[in-house]
Amino acid sequence: MSNRIKISNRYSLLLAFISWFITFSFFLRIIFTILQYDEVSFNVFSIIGTFLTGLFYDIGTISLIIIPSVLYYFVFPNRWIGSWIDKILLWFFTSLTIFILVFTFFAEITFWDEFKTRFNFIAVDYLIYTHEVVANIQQSYPLPFLVSGVLLITGIIIFTFYKLNVFKETFTTTVNLKDRTIVLGTTVITAALFSIFITNNQAEWSSNRYNAEISKSGIYSFFAAFRNNQMAYNEFYTSVKNEEAFQIVRNKLQDKNSKYQSNKQSIHRTITDTTKSQPIKKNVVFILVESLSASFMKEFGNEQNITPFLDSLAQKSIFFDNLYATGTRTVRGMEAMTLCIPPTPGQSIVKRPENQNLYTISNVFKSKGYNSNFFYGGDGYFDNMNAYFGGNGFTIYDRGRGSVLSDKIKTTRNNISDDEVTFENAWGICDADIYSKMTKVADEHYKSKKPFFNFVMTTSNHRPYTYPDNAIDIPSGKDREGAVKYTDYALKNMFEKVKSKPWFKNTVFIIIADHCASSAGKDEIDVANYHIPAFIVNLPEYQNQKIKKQCSQIDIFPTFFSLLHWNYESNFFGKNILASNFEERALVGTYRKLVLMKNDKAMILSDQKRQNFYQWNKADNSLNAIPMDKNFLNETISWYQTADYLFTHKLLK
Repeated sequence: MSNRIKISNRYSLLLAFISWFITFSFFLRIIFTILQYDEVSFNVFSIIGTFLTGLFYDIGTISLIIIPSVLYYFVFPNRWIGSWIDKILLWFFTSLTIFILVFTFFAEITFWDEFKTRFNFIAVDYLIYTHEVVANIQQSYPLPFLVSGVLLITGIIIFTFYKLNVFKETFTTTVNLKDRTIVLGTTVITAALFSIFITNNQAEWSSNRYNAEISKSGIYSFFAAFRNNQMAYNEFYTSVKNEEAFQIVRNKLQDKNSKYQSNKQSIHRTITDTTKSQPIKKNVVFILVESLSASFMKEFGNEQNITPFLDSLAQKSIFFDNLYATGTRTVRGMEAMTLCIPPTPGQSIVKRPENQNLYTISNVFKSKGYNSNFFYGGDGYFDNMNAYFGGNGFTIYDRGRGSVLSDKIKTTRNNISDDEVTFENAWGICDADIYSKMTKVADEHYKSKKPFFNFVMTTSNHRPYTYPDNAIDIPSGKDREGAVKYTDYALKNMFEKVKSKPWFKNTVFIIIADHCASSAGKDEIDVANYHIPAFIVNLPEYQNQKIKKQCSQIDIFPTFFSLLHWNYESNFFGKNILASNFEERALVGTYRKLVLMKNDKAMILSDQKRQNFYQWNKADNSLNAIPMDKNFLNETISWYQTADYLFTHKLLK
């Protein structure tokens, strides 16, 4: 018996490390539970389930983390145990690993604070775009203090191990081959089970999304997202025959203005204006506003007075007050606006390979003789924006930081120079500066007598929420409300400046959010956090009005083209909202959940080929399960299956 105890002491440090990781993970869950105390289910079975599931995933995570260590213990000779090389290696790598994990725990808290979720594909993206992310961290948090805190905690943990004699026991005990094999085998088998058979999705056992997210291990979630950033629709989701799916969608898109091609597995059609009105040709400035939730506006009940200009604009524009974003990220908004397509599972098309030469709104504008231009205040390498827009007919204007476009991308890239910048943070130049650059380019196009379509992506309404000093009455960097108010201020300032331009009278402005500031909620989908405002401004041919129909981002440009009485080719899933036969609906999703909403009904498709049908209570933003509707389900499947099919089969041309 005593011999057995001596043998196990070689693994004292390893066991102490595992115990520390499990304990810290437990307290991290307590922190998340406290942060979401008003949303988490405190039913005794829910709490027990949350923490037991969490323990299960922590065991899997730590088994993967300790594989290098266990291999070291397996191969390291007994005669060298306690030698200087043994001590240096174990002291150094134990300290380094604990430092990294403590830093990761802090990162999880900040990630949760912004996204209300464990690490996911957003965290994976953040690992790729290091310049923006590191700069954002530096500008958002007191980094020296944070690193010092991590070092201090690491030191305390190592000192505790030392005082508990775990180092001494590790360096003074030999171990036989049998026990080395048992430890190695147990670790490898556990790690293999979690790598092959256990999925991150299985942690989502609770109907309360917060309990399910708290159940997960952040590190395990990160690598799960890394492996699954693209998801084949037919492999993960319930499907129907392609012929049936296309028939349903084609019937939904069919109207008196459209004529299909003969190919039945296509939605390509010719849109013809039947009003016999003269086509209207105006310059177009399209502004995709970062994180502009409808809930920020007084128009929708906000009493903070942080969007006075946009609230005034709602009274003197074509204003869409029941419109929903397709996703929760900027690239989803870009995808929806340019391709007019429902969100496909996994990553946005903007970030996928082979996304050039697609049929986008740029093709429609090009057919009418327009120049299409994309303006971004950061480096358009971020989120693959330059490759996507440059590969689909746009001239690029961005704040290049040395990234180079592929030779396959046939476009012109123009750098926004230092002398054109008055303020810049991690994500790019302030909104006022990007509007100034757009205005300067519009002046040049006006002189050349060629109509322009300018697509502007803003950045100021993003953490670290910084903007020029004294622009508004909320100090820069204070909070989200300040960033929203500055966003509103910059728009007002832009309109005041361009009103004197000779091209203003013949220019339409379209303003819409890319997504909401937050998308997390306790239910599978937080419907209210997809509600965004949209405006068509300076189109005097039509009366100002508020459109009450439920609709989607994908419908805005088909509606706009109809207002201009344009005939054009369409490969778009969006429709003219103002048409008398427009069927109200919205298509929203995350990278895993795909949703069709019709008024207060919502069908949610999940991976693992699951689906749930809900009634949405707008008053308290809750989803209540209702009996499955087969026709509703088949329609939902059809929208997403056909969208995925067309892209993956290179038919969005």
